[in-house]
Amino acid sequence: MNVRHISSGSEFEEKIGYSRAVVADGWVFVSGTTGYDYEKMELPESIEDQCKNTLANIEKALIEAGSSLDHVVRVTYVLPNADDFEACWPFLGEAFAKAKPAAMMITAGLIDPKMKIEIEVTARMP
Repeated sequence: MNVRHISSGSEFEEKIGYSRAVVADGWVFVSGTTGYDYEKMELPESIEDQCKNTLANIEKALIEAGSSLDHVVRVTYVLPNADDFEACWPFLGEAFAKAKPAAMMITAGLIDPKMKIEIEVTARMP
């Protein structure tokens, strides 16, 4: 099996032992991704900005893998506060308009209490 690992440069990848994404056998598995802005090295406060950043971080990993948001087949949303989810719908609807992946939203605590959303996706290679 040919496997390729993609890193975002996050310190957690090395500490915990994972990759932002793994490409294997025509699939791209993107780890749970948050709204951290790696250019500014900060986490915005609003759920909307965190959601937009999360999608941008995922899209970057997918493009590096040779795929895109349009090839996502499965998505899992994790939010500490279920009431925040509706504010994300416009961004999620736009990001996944073509792919229309199978989806699930769960409520759970995240590693940093300032984090308001984490998204994990599985995509196919085109």
